[in-house]
Amino acid sequence: MVSLTLLSTALMGLLVVATFVAVARIGAQRTAPGADEQDRYAAVTETLSDIAGTPVVWAIGFITVTVGMGAVTLLAVGNFGIPEALAGTLLSLVYAAVGLLLVGFVFLGAYFGARGRGLGNAHGVAAGSFATGLVFLVVISIQLLVGIVG
Repeated sequence: MVSLTLLSTALMGLLVVATFVAVARIGAQRTAPGADEQDRYAAVTETLSDIAGTPVVWAIGFITVTVGMGAVTLLAVGNFGIPEALAGTLLSLVYAAVGLLLVGFVFLGAYFGARGRGLGNAHGVAAGSFATGLVFLVVISIQLLVGIVG
């Protein structure tokens, strides 16, 4: 129990430090960018938007993630001669990847839900952060009541 508390404290500390670094970087970039930088930014975002809007890219990404996680799970639970400690670590990585995917779906679902209703980016991020926070609150409550982790 103490190790989970220490891990939680360390992660929250890293989150606070990352927030301060991000705010400091935004404050340092308050000067207006040059015209060529803005054109380059627009070109990059347009290219990435075109790539992300292609259904083939989404299909390939889904197949890659599914096959990769399946292969790592099979490697972790199968009898392939790998050390038991490494198998446990691989299985923990799969659990973490599934958790990150679920949290990403919750955040992006709330974000795009807010954006689809005509709200701005900040409102979408707030809605996504609130929904993700609620998920974490539910997971922590279940952990305290039932003990799903460890």
